[in-house]
Formats: sequence, structure tokens, C-alpha cells
Amino acid sequence: MPLTPVIDRSVSQGLLDVLIRAGLIAILGTICYRIFHPFLDLMLWSVILAVTLYPLQRRLRKRLRDKDGRTATVIVLIAIAVLLVPIYLMSVSIAHSVEDGLNLVRSGNLRVSPPPESVAGWPLVGPRLHDVWNQGATDLTGLTRQYAPQIRGISVAVLGKLASFGVGLAMFIFALILAGIFMAYGESGHRSAVRAASRVVGPGKGAQIATLCTATIRAVAQGVIGIAFIQMMLIGAGFVLMGVPGAGLLALAVLFLGIIQLPATLITVPVIALVIATDGVNPGTIVFSIYVFVAGLADNVLKPLLLGRGVDVPMPVVLIGALGGMVTSGVVGLFIGPVILAVGYVLFWQWVEEHPPEVEAANQPAPPQTMIIPG
Repeated sequence: MPLTPVIDRSVSQGLLDVLIRAGLIAILGTICYRIFHPFLDLMLWSVILAVTLYPLQRRLRKRLRDKDGRTATVIVLIAIAVLLVPIYLMSVSIAHSVEDGLNLVRSGNLRVSPPPESVAGWPLVGPRLHDVWNQGATDLTGLTRQYAPQIRGISVAVLGKLASFGVGLAMFIFALILAGIFMAYGESGHRSAVRAASRVVGPGKGAQIATLCTATIRAVAQGVIGIAFIQMMLIGAGFVLMGVPGAGLLALAVLFLGIIQLPATLITVPVIALVIATDGVNPGTIVFSIYVFVAGLADNVLKPLLLGRGVDVPMPVVLIGALGGMVTSGVVGLFIGPVILAVGYVLFWQWVEEHPPEVEAANQPAPPQTMIIPG
């Protein structure tokens, strides 16, 4: 009796079992993702902060009698304090700027200078800008009433951005707290990461991939976020000491430009011009101008020193990953992008260097031919 139908039936049954299991796993994965998705950004930030701050945890652990939980708590409290102090100063500066503006409007002393005649000759926008400017100089109240809907829309948008910033700040502080919990279990977390990476890329490469991901996250944190924060503090201190209006907002703009990899001179040069035009040329404004301009160029010196340090991939790979990740996924993409690109880069070159035996034999140089001379 032929066995072919029995074999075909068993093969079909096995294939059906595999498909059913794959479908159930896909359904389970989809449901788990949908449940976890609202917390995805929070968990990503927690892991990024834990990886970035863990070297500090290891340094302080011995001084605190090897208490991981106590060390993580101290680091989180210090980080929250460091974060809230500049935000408080920025909020005070914004509040003072808004209060000064409201007092100026209420006093009735707000005046707009007439526009120069040359403005009307500007291409495209010149005539319209000249008319609006001239109306503001002669009838500011009427101009305000005319553009009241636009002003209201801009005000609502600004308030929405401030509310979004507040929510983001609260989420970041909560991510710091979770990062402290992760750091308290750093050793077991590292072992779990190595085991997961070994399961995905192979037993011999898991530790290397885990180390690469960790080093890339720390390099980006130091080379992008760290440098942008340092520039914000340096330039913001100069703005506050010089009494520049809206110093807090300008310092925040410097931080934003640093994160998106744009030069801080887009902020510092106009502020220098404004200070010189307002206060004139004197020793104070000269020192301020030199200090702020040099602080705005500090990233050109710090970035080659910090970005890519400790990562076994070229610095352009990390930089391209950070820029591309930020474009596609926002600020979190600054870290996810270079990690993925660095892992892909390393795995690709490992695959290139792992030649099959026949390719290795083909690449071996041919043995030298010997010439036999008859005696």
C-alpha cells in the first residue's frame, strides 16, 4: 500500500500547525504592542537615561557602601534639581518679560516708529509691510483690532506649546524616576540585554552588540544633548547677566538649535547686534559680544571630542543616524537612529568578512609554479 498520501497528510498537518502557531504569536505580539504603546516613549526615555547615567552609578556606588538603590536615588534627585533650576530661571525670565510687556501696553506708552521709505521698495512684501507698519505707527489700536483673530490664534498656539512643554517635562521627570529603578538593577539588566542580543544575532555576538548599543547611546547623549545643554547654560548666563530681554526663551532656543544640529550663532549674532545697537560700543558690550560668540562656537570643538567616543564605528555613521533618527522620530530618534545604524553597520561588515570556505579558497593566492629543468 503506498505511503505517499500518509506522508503528504503529515506534512500538511505539520505546516498547518506551524501557520497556526505563527498566527497566534502575531496576534499576541500585536495585542501586547497596542497595550504597551502608550508607555513606549516613557520606557525608551527611561532606558536611555539609565544607560547614560549608569557610569555615574558605578562610580558613586562604592562611596555609598555598594547600595545600588541608595546610589540611584541620589543620582535621580540631583538630576531633577539640575533640571529644575534652569527651568525655574527661564520661567522667571519669561514672567518678567510678559509683565513688562503688559505694563507697557497698559501705560499707553507703547509706540511704533514710522517705517523707512526704503521698505516700500522691497520686492514682494515691501508695499504690504510698509502699509501695515505705517498703520501701526499711526493707529496701533485699530491695527490690533484688525488682526485680533490672528493674534488670538497665535496666543492659543503659544499657550498650547507651553502646556505641551509642561507635559513633556513631567514625563521626563517620571522617566528619570524609572531610570533610577533600572539603574538599581543594572547588573541583571545588562545580563538580560546580552542574553536577548545573543538570541537575536547569535551567541558569539550578543555581548558585542549590547556593548555597541550602550556606547552609542552614551556617545549621543554626551555629543548632542550634553553639548547643547552646555551651550544653553553658557549663553544663557551671558544673556541673563547682560539683561537681554527674554533671556530664558533665547536660552531655550539655543538648546533646541543644538539638539537639531543647527549653529547657535543663529541666536547669538542677532542678540549681539541688538545689544550693540541698544547700549552702544563700550567695554561691557565688547566683552559680552566676544564671550557669547565664542560660546556659540563651542560645539565645533566639543563635538569631535565627545560624539562617537568609545563607539567602534566611524563618527559620521553616528552623526547621520542621529540626524536621520531625529527627522523620522523626533528627539527620541536622536538615540534610536544612531543605535540602529551602528548595529547595522557592524553586522554588515561582520557579514562581509565572514567568507564561505569556497570563497576563502578562491581568494587564496596560487602556489608558485616550479620549473623542472631536465638534467
